[in-house]
Amino acid sequence: MKLSQFKFKLPPESVALYPHSIVREYTNDDGTKGSFRITRRDESRLMVLHRTTGEIELYKKDDKGQPIKGEYLDFRNVIDYFDDGDVFILNDTKVFPARLYGTKEKTDAKIEVFILRELNEETHLWDVLVEPARKIRIGNKLFFDEVGTMVAEVYDNTTSRGRSLRFLYDCPHDQFKRDLFALGEAPLPEYVLNGRPEDPDMKGMHVHSHATKDDLEDFQTLFARNEGAVTVPATGLHFSRELLKRMEIKGINTAFITLHCGLGNFSPIEVEDLTKHKMDSEQMFVNKEACDMVNTAKKEGHHICAVGTSVAKATETAVGTDGFLKEYEGWTSKFIFPPYEFGLADTMIANFYHPESTLLMSTAAFGGYENVMACYALALKHGYKFGCYGDSLLIVD
Repeated sequence: MKLSQFKFKLPPESVALYPHSIVREYTNDDGTKGSFRITRRDESRLMVLHRTTGEIELYKKDDKGQPIKGEYLDFRNVIDYFDDGDVFILNDTKVFPARLYGTKEKTDAKIEVFILRELNEETHLWDVLVEPARKIRIGNKLFFDEVGTMVAEVYDNTTSRGRSLRFLYDCPHDQFKRDLFALGEAPLPEYVLNGRPEDPDMKGMHVHSHATKDDLEDFQTLFARNEGAVTVPATGLHFSRELLKRMEIKGINTAFITLHCGLGNFSPIEVEDLTKHKMDSEQMFVNKEACDMVNTAKKEGHHICAVGTSVAKATETAVGTDGFLKEYEGWTSKFIFPPYEFGLADTMIANFYHPESTLLMSTAAFGGYENVMACYALALKHGYKFGCYGDSLLIVD
């Protein structure tokens, strides 16, 4: 397929800049009114695509099974499409506060450093991206706190924006990481930071606002436990503790795999022919416990649901020719786009993503190009939200 087939107009107001929430109002003793916002992960909208027939569901149904116009499905309704013994595969990667802001020695120029992964524990050597890259050269020192204790030296150039940084911080490794991450922010996508109200402190930077303290919690799934991601597996954000408990009560099982989501998910595709696009590699792990749960359910004829495009990528990397999940520890650069025949999952949940994104392409590969693009057209018409904090699409047979 061609890149241009995934192009559509996405209005800025259709992009979610914050997680789904509700506003509660209150009245003080003196009669003044106030309000506060409560995040409701599982109350975001849900659309359902039946890929075999092309039927699309937007609304909840009455006792007679008829759609109730105006009452949109929300994510809590997802379990209505699953039964006892079915399995949801979730990505338990944990996002670390990867975006830091510092200053360059002598000039005090503002520098953004996006840390990607640690290359060497003993020397505190990290692979990073820097902005503006033209100002950062080998040997430069960067300062990340006011007292000058967290200092890094540029060790090497890796790409046009990529650098290797060696942090000059003499302490045990665990303490170093705690202190480093304490200076960082939630690594929200640039489209979120540039869509929010502009922060005067960010003047001259390529992003217009800071992530908030709330984002450190909001930009993390409830089941995150294996640190290593620089962006969240966004579909997992919709799961609340209440929903996970309801799934457990209904007998829906949860299997966990790990794929450390990287920035390649947001890298623009620069070729029209999708077969020529190369994905960045991401580290992934599939353990025996997950394999046993998934494979047993599949043998018994239950549904296997891939929650998010990262799970689809990981399971398609680890699935065998027999259609069963295999243990895996390594890296994947798998790029899934139509036409593609999935070997493991028979259902999938994905967010609504940006035009020309690899995430949209993976969704279209699972649900069928025409079907998924029809869903996207309806999502725009009915005010669904797009992006990492946006609404979701359930694809079933």
